[in-house]
Formats: sequence, C-alpha cells, structure tokens
Amino acid sequence: VLANLTINLHLQAIKYFYREIMKNSTAIDVKFAKTASKLPIVLSRNEIQKILSAIENKKHSLIIALAYPGGLRVSEIISLKVKDLNLAELTIHIKGAKGNKDRITLFPEKLRADIGKLISNKNLDDYVFESNRGGRLTERIAQKIFDNALKKARIKKEATFHSLRHSFATHLLENGVDVRYVQELLGHANIRTTQIYTKVTNPMLKNIKSPLE
Repeated sequence: VLANLTINLHLQAIKYFYREIMKNSTAIDVKFAKTASKLPIVLSRNEIQKILSAIENKKHSLIIALAYPGGLRVSEIISLKVKDLNLAELTIHIKGAKGNKDRITLFPEKLRADIGKLISNKNLDDYVFESNRGGRLTERIAQKIFDNALKKARIKKEATFHSLRHSFATHLLENGVDVRYVQELLGHANIRTTQIYTKVTNPMLKNIKSPLE
C-alpha cells in the first residue's frame, strides 16, 4: 500500500506527462489523496541530555550526540566517513543524501576532542562509527541504541532516532535561525517541508495562557 504523498507524486507525474509531453488538454478527473498533517515529535534539550546520560558506551553516546546537532538521518550517521568531517571548520559534508543530494551541516565544537580521538587512527575512507566486526553499522543497531536510551531515561514520548533531526530543526528555529538556513541544513528541497517546524515552535501560541489559569 502506497502512502498518500507517494500517490500524489505519481498523479502529478501522470498529469504532467499528458499535459506537457502528450499535449493533451483533457482533464484527468482523479482527486489527490488527503495527506496527514501530523506534527513531528520533538525532544527538549533536557530530554536529549537525559538520553545521552543514559548511554554508558562512549561510541554509542557519540552517535546520538553527533546526529542531533548535525540534523542527521539514521542512514546518514551510519554512512558517515572520516573524510566527511572537517574538524577545523566544524562542518559535516553529507554526501548522496535523500534525493541523492549533498549538503553541508554543523559539527559541534563540544565534540571535536572526542570525535578526533575516535578517528585518530582511521583512514579517510573508514566509517566514523564502525561495527564491532568492522564495516558499517546497521540502521537497526543505531535505532536500538536510541530506543534503549529513551527507555532508560524514562522518556514517555513516542520518539524515534529521527526525532533527533526534528529536535535539531525546532531548536534552531527557537534560537532565531532563519527558516531558510534551517531548510539548507536539513537538505529540504521545498521550504514547506521545513515550515512544519514553525508550528511546533510557534512562540505566539506558547504565550497564550490557558483559560483555566
């Protein structure tokens, strides 16, 4: 079963083909599927700190600690290679991300020493976070690291590894970063995708007092 968004993309492609390629002006009377308007699950800065504190394994802790301030997808953090990190300029070069696009995102100065130590004896083509057997970690392992830490930190939100990326975007907007820069850091092709986070962080709504007060 295809998601509604995927169905709509296919329908747009069909309509474009008939209108622009076939030069057929006949209306295609098929309505677009309704798409869900769900808000992303965002973790607070305090909750992220609790998650990091709950992880005893240093390498596992660094996976979460780097994914959050870089706004990385789980597929991106496990695919990260030594050559993708620029510790001098505090940047991460994400290559061939979703939609086969490259982008530059942030590397936190706070992690420079720990990550530097982790990769000190690695080659440029080595993965930053290798499995115990060598080679790349699986997405399932990275997600399990997050899930276990979430439970240990006793956080009840239905958060996933991707919630770190949602939190990155929301916290940047809360800090006053322009939504267009957040769009670029996330690698979103359409700013409307990024604007969903403005609904989570809307200060006007948060300033309204409940009628119970």
